[in-house]
Amino acid sequence: MGKILVTGGLGFIGSHTVVELQEKGHDVLIIDDLSNSRPEVLDGIAAITGVYPEFFKLDLKDKTAVFEFMENQQIDGVIHFAASKAVGESVEKPLLYYENNIAALIYLLQAMLANKVSSFIFSSSCTVYGQADELPITENAPVKSAESPYGNTKQIGEEILQDLTKVEDLNAIALRYFNPIGAHESAHIGELPLGIPQNLIPYVTQTAAGIREQLSVFGDDYPTPDGTAIRDYIHVVDLAKAHISAMERLLSGKNRSRMEFFNVGTGKGSSVLEVIRAFEEVSGKSLNYKIVGRREGDITAAYADTTLANKELGWKAGLDLRDALRSAWKWQEKQSRETDN
Repeated sequence: MGKILVTGGLGFIGSHTVVELQEKGHDVLIIDDLSNSRPEVLDGIAAITGVYPEFFKLDLKDKTAVFEFMENQQIDGVIHFAASKAVGESVEKPLLYYENNIAALIYLLQAMLANKVSSFIFSSSCTVYGQADELPITENAPVKSAESPYGNTKQIGEEILQDLTKVEDLNAIALRYFNPIGAHESAHIGELPLGIPQNLIPYVTQTAAGIREQLSVFGDDYPTPDGTAIRDYIHVVDLAKAHISAMERLLSGKNRSRMEFFNVGTGKGSSVLEVIRAFEEVSGKSLNYKIVGRREGDITAAYADTTLANKELGWKAGLDLRDALRSAWKWQEKQSRETDN
């Protein structure tokens, strides 16, 4: 079992991936700058796995610190989550996103190459497809001009890796996520954004819990059955398991080329209103929501064709929308109880 560095390992997807790595017997190192996460997440990880992963508070934009860290560790592979991720915020603050998502990636890759670490999993996104011409979306769909600076950072990150793997001893897999939601079934870890949530599900659960007054549904005039945007919502635990499959593929030398791309989703699209109705069913809560105008940077519909990941990674999503929403609500209820106490 290899020693794996997980950047952004205290974040939502990162923490769930750390759990799955440890449960498969891998040693894990975590880097996180705590800009959108909390150190208490380590306690949640340890409560599930019985092991505290090694944690280093480090800002990947600090090139010197990144190089010093890599020189002092024996690492077999890197899973890179550390990035800013809100579409709307990226439209408002593009330079913040380019610095945080691109400069940090470059410094990390330079430090890896200098220390002969050659296995890299990149946290990419279905945003690289923009509004795809055909649904479901395969990996052969054209990468389109990005609708947001966030989406553009994912495209640029993939391009950097493509260029690098042609000339350096580096094997990389870009996992193009669709929409991760949910929480670990134990409710020890989950999605806990600092401040006002930028994503649908934490806003849904916080509205149901009375933390937010009202949920805004951005647009009901999309060309979809109910007029609201359609996305492929994948349980975060399924997504985490895809990272383990991808890393083990690289460590065992089973990759077919130095740079590979895989869609990670369920293959099923759900509209915002369908998500709201499903949440109300599993939680027994009635949601206060209103329809507002479309949000800049949003597309009409996106859901994955996961045939390639199913075949090559031996991975398949095993949980559905209701499983994910049920776990997200269980996590929110736990947060609310702890706040009340």
